[in-house]
This record gives sequence, C-alpha cells and structure tokens, in this order.
Amino acid sequence: MNKKFIIVDGHAVLHRAFHALPALTSPDGQPTGAVYGFFKMIFRLWENFSPEYFLVALDAPGPNFRHEKFVGYQAKRPKADRKLVDQIILVGEILNRAKIASKQKEGFEADDIIGTVAKKVSKNLPVLIVTGDKDLMQLVNDRVSLFLPKNGLSSGQIVEPSQVKKDLGVGPDQVVDYKGLVGDSSDNYPGALGIGPKTGAKLLSRFGTIKAIYDNLDKIDSPAVRKKLVDYKDDVFLSADLAKIDCRVPIKINLGEYRLDRVDIEQLKLVFSFLGFRSLLADLEKKDQQMNLF
Repeated sequence: MNKKFIIVDGHAVLHRAFHALPALTSPDGQPTGAVYGFFKMIFRLWENFSPEYFLVALDAPGPNFRHEKFVGYQAKRPKADRKLVDQIILVGEILNRAKIASKQKEGFEADDIIGTVAKKVSKNLPVLIVTGDKDLMQLVNDRVSLFLPKNGLSSGQIVEPSQVKKDLGVGPDQVVDYKGLVGDSSDNYPGALGIGPKTGAKLLSRFGTIKAIYDNLDKIDSPAVRKKLVDYKDDVFLSADLAKIDCRVPIKINLGEYRLDRVDIEQLKLVFSFLGFRSLLADLEKKDQQMNLF
C-alpha cells in the first residue's frame, strides 16, 4: 500500500537501531551504529513506499508540557547512553545538511509534532507514521496508518484501525482512555492500579469512554473493579491527559519543505563516505540511478 506522506518518529527509530544493531564506529572512532541503522531504515521506506513527502519528527531537548502536569512523567526512564545521545545529535546534523525535512518544538514531544502534521496533511494526503510507540495508535484512521518496525529494523507491520482493535481491544478513538485506565510504565503515569489491559478494554467496550465508565459505576458488577476505579479516579484522568497527543503544536506547516525531491544526495554521499558507510553509499547510488526517486 503506497503512502504519499511519511512521518518518522526519529527518536523511536534511533533507539531501536541503537539497541538492535552492532556497535559500529567510523574511521575516526566515532560511534555510528544507530546512525547507520536509521538511514538504512529511511532508504527502505523510500524504496518500499515511494513517498512524495517525508518528515522526521524529533523530541526537543529539555522538559515538555507533560512534565509540568506531572512531575513523575518519564521519571523512571534510565539516563540515555552518551553514545546514543551523540548519534541523535549527529543524525540531526545530517538531516539538516542533506535537506531532509525534520522538525522539533521546545516544550513538546515528537509525538505532538507527528499528530499536528498528520492531522493537517491527511486532509489531502494519506499519511504513514513510522514508530515503535503504540501510543500513536490514537492517530490511526482511514487516512493515517502506522508502520511498526519489527525484527530490529528488517521488517514491519502496517497498522490500520482494525489492527488497533486487534492489538489493544479498543478502537483508535479509545486509545487515550485505555491508557488512562491501564497507565504506561515506560512513561511512568499510573492509571488505575490493578486495572490491566483486559479489564480496561472490557470496560471501554461496554461504556465507550472513561467519563461514561464513571457515570455508570453502579452498573459495574465487580466490587473490586469499582473500588479501584473510585480510589484512582484522579490518576485515571491525569493519565489520559498525559497520554493524549497534542495535535495543535504552534508550528508552520509548508508542504513544499517536506518534498523528497529536495534531498541533497551529494551531501549524503559526502557524509556517508566520511563515516565509512560503504553499503549505504552503494544503496544511495542504486536508488539515484535505478529508481530516480530524486
């Protein structure tokens, strides 16, 4: 299935590449495994989906508005490996140098950039979001799909509305409320302690929303479930608020800046040659000559 606009969750793909691939180094000893894997994935996306428009969304440094709402947000995440941080910076520099569109906004996460751009451009173009983060399933609809990399970075799965229901037991429009009920350990927001995925999906299947659940507590048969919902009501609504992607990030969206034919292939060749990415150079030559993408 071809998609005309691809948005890549940059940090998600870089994290996956960093942990899935060998620890490569450049001729001058610089760690480059995540950089190599990132661009290998990008080339595969270009080849498989032939997008006309392409964007890499990145997390901005520092806290975002979710940290202001909940001081414990992402508090349990281990500190990023310095070798990964250096490669994230390097990828940003390469994207800029090669004129591959990227975007970040202080105070927001890449998810919010993705949601904002996808909401606007999907009115005219089908969108494919590349991410390992299932939170973005809330954005899926008949115009927006996800591509979840699998087996490291070698393959992936297209996620459309029916697959969200199959994976989580709820529809895309219920993902935020689902996260509110069950929480998220990776982002460290609590949900209702003791309400797991099956119970959360069952409640939403019956009542539709967390508001409707709380409006109908007397209709829930299990006293234990009722008590958990009552005891952790504030946590449920806070968690849903934290899980919700902000699709109104104040950024300018100019479709022309995302065109893939703007990419400076010669700059990519220079960078890859310096970093010792011989196989990527070969891929680049092949794409430039045989596929005429650019």
